[in-house]
This record gives sequence, structure tokens and C-alpha cells, in this order.
Amino acid sequence: MKFLALLVALLLEQVRPLRNRNRLYQWFGRYAAGLKEKFDGGQYRHGVIAWLLAAGPLLLVTVVVYHALYIVAAPLAWAWSVVVLYLTTGFRQFSHFFTEILRTLNNDDPEAARRVLGEWRGESAAEFSPTEIARVAIEQGLIASHRYVFGAIAWFVAIGPAGAVLYRASEMLAARWGARDDTGGAEFERFAVRFHYWIDWVPARATAFTFAVVGNFEDAVYCWRSQAAVWGARTQGVILAAGAGALGVRLGDTLHQYGSLQFRPELGTGGDADVDAMESTVRLIWRSLVLWMFLVLIVSLAHALG
Repeated sequence: MKFLALLVALLLEQVRPLRNRNRLYQWFGRYAAGLKEKFDGGQYRHGVIAWLLAAGPLLLVTVVVYHALYIVAAPLAWAWSVVVLYLTTGFRQFSHFFTEILRTLNNDDPEAARRVLGEWRGESAAEFSPTEIARVAIEQGLIASHRYVFGAIAWFVAIGPAGAVLYRASEMLAARWGARDDTGGAEFERFAVRFHYWIDWVPARATAFTFAVVGNFEDAVYCWRSQAAVWGARTQGVILAAGAGALGVRLGDTLHQYGSLQFRPELGTGGDADVDAMESTVRLIWRSLVLWMFLVLIVSLAHALG
């Protein structure tokens, strides 16, 4: 049942994509911002209360509706799982940015690529060279594939629709309350950041391992072990280092930004990023999804057969 729900949700998302800035996500973002404004008294417990008020109702509704529908008819509960997955996962929530950047670079229009990348990141890319555009786009694509696809799928497989909602809500709260790394900043957001870090610990490494399996395994594992720890955000470091090694491309490194050089650790052992590396990234992510779907199918069949 979980395999079919995932398959239908992913197909539905390809036909009718749910964009990242959809009304539901915008509403939740405003709600989270309102909670931060009202509860941020500079103490850790204030962040815990706000997080529970933000994520708790979503989890409660998801669980209650699922079990109520299951009592009525199992297919209705399955349909609810599809709806939840459609709202919490999907490539099209970020892939249009990546595709547009790839298209503009192929058309030798780096200025347009800079505008799209800046919109995607929410941070200026006006001084990026074409190589830097491709490099950052690949980084964004690898991280987004985990956030919007593999992380939520992992929790859905583990505990059902509530798992997908838990993952998406915790990721959004950690991001929207101003966290830039895995350690948290002020006391208010510390619980949200650490909670998401711990529930993402296993899924992030599963994603990284998948990149290694479907890509260059030896280089991916080497980069993961030797380079991931130097990246500021530890979870991102694991995914990016393994992805860079699997692709055979160099990520991280310095960026031209705000009139100076922004120094970042170097990840990977390959050559410079370009449109070919971006196309390889798309193939790597799709191969990873196929592998995950195959494993979910095997687990589902084993469960069905007792």
C-alpha cells in the first residue's frame, strides 16, 4: 500500500505540480512567523511551546483522519496517504528552478541564470560566474532532492502519513525560524533546529549512501568520510560531499559575492561544475529515486506476504 501511495503521489505531482510557494506553505509560513513573534521571549521553553503549537495540530489531524478513514474503508485511508504525500513531497517543488537554470546556461544566458538562482536561494547571485552558477545549482538540487523527496519518503515509510507531515513541518520550522546551520542560534529556535537535525540524521545518510550506490561509490564514500565534517551545516555536508564524489564534480569552494570572495570548503574530487554536471545531477537523483522505490516495493511485498 505504501509503494502504491508513493507511486501515485509522485505521478500526480508530475501532472499537477505543487509549487514550493503554494498557498498552504505560505499559510504555514505566516502561522510559524506569528508564533515566533508571540512566543519568542528568548528562552528555550518558548521555542518548544511554539513548535508544539505549530506542528502538533498538523500531526493530530493527519493521524485522526487516517484512522477514521481506515475504520470506514481501507482504500479511503490509502487515498488520504496519497493526499498527504502530494502535499509534503515532490520534485516539482524545486525542479523548475534547476531546469530553468540549466536551460539558460545552455542558451549562453548567464544573466538570466543568475536571476533564477537568486530567486531560488533567496540570496543574490549577481556576481556568480557560469561555473559558480552551475556549482551552486547542483548543491541546491542535491539538498532539495533530500528535503522534498527522500527525507519525507523515509519518514512516510517508517510511520505512515504522519511521518511525512512530521518531517516537512520540522524542516520548515527549522528553516523559517532563521537557522543557518545544525546547531541553532538563539534559544527560541534551538529546539526546532536540533529536533529536525536528529529526525533527519538517518534519512540524510540514507540519501548520501544512495547517491554513492547509484554514482561513483568509491569517490562518494571517500568524500563523505574526509570532507563532510568541514561543511558548516553537518547534514548538508554529508549529502553534498557524497553527491560531489558520486558525480565526480567539485562543489563548495569560493564564490564571488557582495564585492568579495566568500570562502567555503571544497567538496568532491572532480572537475569544475558545468551544464554536463547539472545534467548528470538530474540523472543521479532519478536513479536514486528508482532505487528507493524498488526497496519500498520489496518491503511492501514482504509485509503483504507476512
